Amino acid sequence: MEKQRNIILAVVLTALVLFGWEAGVRYFYPNANKPPVQTEQQAAPPAPASGIKPTREGGLLDPTDVALERQDLKSALTTGGRVPIQAPGVSGSINLNGALLDDLVLNRHRETVQKDSGPVRMFSPSGTPAQHYAQFGWLGQGVPAPSASTVWTAPAGAKLTPTTPVTLTWDNGQGQVFALTFKVDDNYMITADQQVMNKGASAVTVQPFAFVNRTNRTAAQYAWTLRTGGIGAFDGSVEFGPKYDDLLKAGPQSPTGNVDWIGFTDVYWMSAVIPVGAKATGSFRSLGNQIFRADAVFEQSVIQPGQTLTRETKLFAGAKEHAVLNAYEQQGVTNFGLAIDWGWFRWFEKPIFWLLVKLFAITGNFGVAIILLTAIVRGIMFPVAQRGFASMAAMRAIQPKMKALQERYKDDKEKQQLEIMKLYKEEKVNPLAGCLPMFLQVPVFFALYKVLNLAIEMRHQPFVLWIKDLSAPDPLHIVNLFGLLPFTPPAFLGIGILALLLGVTMYLQFKLNPQQMDPAQQQVFALMPWFMMFIMAPFASGLLVYWITSNLLAIGQQKLLYVMHPQLKAQQEKEAQDKARALEREKKA
Repeated sequence: MEKQRNIILAVVLTALVLFGWEAGVRYFYPNANKPPVQTEQQAAPPAPASGIKPTREGGLLDPTDVALERQDLKSALTTGGRVPIQAPGVSGSINLNGALLDDLVLNRHRETVQKDSGPVRMFSPSGTPAQHYAQFGWLGQGVPAPSASTVWTAPAGAKLTPTTPVTLTWDNGQGQVFALTFKVDDNYMITADQQVMNKGASAVTVQPFAFVNRTNRTAAQYAWTLRTGGIGAFDGSVEFGPKYDDLLKAGPQSPTGNVDWIGFTDVYWMSAVIPVGAKATGSFRSLGNQIFRADAVFEQSVIQPGQTLTRETKLFAGAKEHAVLNAYEQQGVTNFGLAIDWGWFRWFEKPIFWLLVKLFAITGNFGVAIILLTAIVRGIMFPVAQRGFASMAAMRAIQPKMKALQERYKDDKEKQQLEIMKLYKEEKVNPLAGCLPMFLQVPVFFALYKVLNLAIEMRHQPFVLWIKDLSAPDPLHIVNLFGLLPFTPPAFLGIGILALLLGVTMYLQFKLNPQQMDPAQQQVFALMPWFMMFIMAPFASGLLVYWITSNLLAIGQQKLLYVMHPQLKAQQEKEAQDKARALEREKKA
């Protein structure tokens, strides 16, 4: 009766988790099974932007916003004075009205997996639905300083490239000339030299600043493993936060310590200003209407007549590519590589990422690299698996003695446990050794999960056939006949080919394991493959490729270990025969 109750309890718990999983998936992957948003205004009815949840990629999701953004960009970028920007990493323009960096696209990254989808837009002008820009300026005490409406002067035919800096100037008419000299590198760093020349008869006081202004309508989804919002390094310590919601509720926040860099981050993209060579304080604030700002403000400086003050500030606006961030860190940007949210286990995640990148460089396919990584991990763990299997064989061998002890001390559970532990010690058996290989896979799995979700190097990486993006869920679903039927299945039924292969390979792997002594445990193990099939369906395809490969290699290893430990195979066959005979007797009875 007790065993039947355990089986029923296991089935009920499995069902609760299975059908409750959809709520969790919809929270962490709100758009995992939704088709891409139509970009044509007439293609889909508008929906209120407030009701649309962000995705891991971020960007505008409301069709009305998408259409309005295209319209506003066309108007904003074709009117008024602009200085073109053309570099290997970024392209765009500087708005002479306010000297705003408000037009940047990332040349190395596409909006979608479609090759003709166009580059990712990083910055958009003020007033557009995707507003995101940076500004460099000054606060003046008793002296007119340039503002967001100031019209700057640029040299005729000026164009910002890695080899041609551009200097913008503005004369306040009272003896002070302000200048901004912009430089751009081959990746995502723009340097601004903020200069004030005091040609007046008296000293003036100015306070240089730089800020990033953006809307959270394009923000990526926030999760405990995918933190987005404010980011910065203060006295060398990298901090993720505050969240946009926190700024709305609690008001402006000023982190303590000197600003090394400050800005906003998504999962893949980041914009941050970096004060160079002088102390600066930082703050985050909400400006209302879903607009937020991150400021870096230098200390006040007094400029005597005939003197010039120059402050250097850098702007990073681009993709969080591991190698690029590390290169900037080596050039002096404090802990810039930690802008990728590796978390506490970066000591383990970074080697996994490094190995994947090396394998990708050799094979040219990240899916193949994941398979090779799995084989390497399995090979390293094989001695542990062998010891675990040997322990399982020893556990099966002492089963008769264990049953005798359980029967002898069935009325004294404490004494029973003591005698069983004594038996383990005498026979030199570790009952947990068989679980060790599975436990050792957990950090590898978590590391790969973080890498696939955080590393932009995995974004839009194809594998084979229908798998066009290993960082995204399997796009095909069995329930709607791979898109032939006109409906999108709910998350817990979104089973793709990879999820099905995961369930089948787990089932075959468990079939090779020795039968559990407790029938309830055996029932749980029988249900586990199909339970995991539903659980893993909405996760990144690369994770499923890893797990399927791991299962197949585990099956091969188990067959080899059965050859190396024939007594375990013989014992398993004997138990299976005994069980079959017992069932036959029950039928006849």
